[in-house]
Amino acid sequence: MSLTIQMLGTGSAFAKHYYNNNALLDSGEGKLLIDCGTTASLALHQMGVPLSEIDAILITHIHADHVGGLEEFGFQMNILHRRKPVLYIAEPLIHPLWEHTLKGGMSQQGMIDRLEDVFEVNVLTPGKSAVLVSGFQVELIPTQHIPGKNSYSLFINDRLFYSADMIFDPDLLHHLVYERGCQSILHEVQLQGAGEVHTTLDELLSLPQPLQERIHLMHYSDDMEQFREKAGVMSFLEQQRKYPLAELERAKQ
Repeated sequence: MSLTIQMLGTGSAFAKHYYNNNALLDSGEGKLLIDCGTTASLALHQMGVPLSEIDAILITHIHADHVGGLEEFGFQMNILHRRKPVLYIAEPLIHPLWEHTLKGGMSQQGMIDRLEDVFEVNVLTPGKSAVLVSGFQVELIPTQHIPGKNSYSLFINDRLFYSADMIFDPDLLHHLVYERGCQSILHEVQLQGAGEVHTTLDELLSLPQPLQERIHLMHYSDDMEQFREKAGVMSFLEQQRKYPLAELERAKQ
């Protein structure tokens, strides 16, 4: 089974050249979409992946660059394909996703009063691994982003850490690598300024080199090219390039 990850986009919330930082996991037997931002539908179209081929969606937190495309996705699947898309989500995110993001638009369709009317909702328990599509076992890890708001990063197949938007947490990265066998880290990065709700490049550069060697950077601003040499041994993920998971691990060995 060949496991791959393809970034629909690698951009920060305000990036224009790079699309929203969403990803597609593909095992050949199942496709899992990590987040569904405003640009997700366009990106999938450019990648040649019909929405109907997505087996499930996993949401990490409630910001438009991560959930802004769910209304279109839900309507397309229900109206054009006559089925509810499978949605994996932590319980604390369900109410704000519906009440503060989707309800205003989706309830105009009629006979739609809750998230479960559009999606097949599957609740995930943080800290407990679950097979979401064939080939991919995912564990939600609570991480800090906006104070007082729930956000979750992902530990995939006990080998790959995929950060959602998060503030710097070196203890977590040390724990995952040295105690849980994490081989590769896909980490969001803020290239300039103070990291109030994101992890800065300078903070990641403060990590020991063996940790830096495992890091692939994403969720960056449109001026990314100016920072390639400043990132040291860390690499930048490329938008819409398909990466075999084994390749991401080998690159840092």
